[in-house]
Amino acid sequence: MKPLIFVSLSLVFISLTSFAQTPEEKGLEIAQEVSRRDDGFHDFTAELTMVLKNKQGEESTRIIRNSTLEVPGDGDKSLIIFDNPKDVKGTAFLSFTHKVKNDDQWLFLPALKRVKRISSSNKSGSFMGSEFAYEDITSQEVEKFTYRWLRDEKIGGKPAFVIERDPVDPNSGYTRQEVWYDQKEYIPLKIVFYDRKNALLKTLTYLEYKQYLGQYWRADRMEMINHQTEKSSVLNWKNYQFKTGLSDQDFNKNSLKRAR
Repeated sequence: MKPLIFVSLSLVFISLTSFAQTPEEKGLEIAQEVSRRDDGFHDFTAELTMVLKNKQGEESTRIIRNSTLEVPGDGDKSLIIFDNPKDVKGTAFLSFTHKVKNDDQWLFLPALKRVKRISSSNKSGSFMGSEFAYEDITSQEVEKFTYRWLRDEKIGGKPAFVIERDPVDPNSGYTRQEVWYDQKEYIPLKIVFYDRKNALLKTLTYLEYKQYLGQYWRADRMEMINHQTEKSSVLNWKNYQFKTGLSDQDFNKNSLKRAR
């Protein structure tokens, strides 16, 4: 018969082992906390400049307005309107993100005066010639990925969780993504994207965060670098306004045609 001390230690070891998280459980828990902390914003509007840079370093700039509506129990709705330059003025993009089914996306092209539905099989395509794909600019719902915690490390002097998330949708342009989340605020600091051949494709960096309403963090600058094409796209955000009274009526296909 074992001495009581060894029996007790064995029970403690079994108890601790049974409650130890797997990397998958920890990764999912982090993603859920990221989502929880951003719940309740209801809606916001913002203004953006999109700066596109080609391999030779030549730049072009686009002026954009964004409206986003939080949908309880599902993904966000968003409307993006291009105001400048002249060749894209009036172009509008409407997106209904869903947690467990394909997103609904439409693009209004003023030159053709028609609304074009974006097929779910084209979600990996370039959004308006930028290095952002259609799937990059929708809300990143927890259910769209599986997760695995990789490690903890510092980035820019800040302690961060590094997790791998793999898209569930077979139409995604990515096999996997590595995401750095700030350990204090649970906000993304960097995402590294790997293509369908599992080769390094892009890196997205979030910079110049500000907090709104004492809770919601938003980055003023998002830099996407394509390592394969050597092109880059930068989104500069400003004039965030939260809880402006937007509703479902502001997000439908008719609103695309009304975009000015």
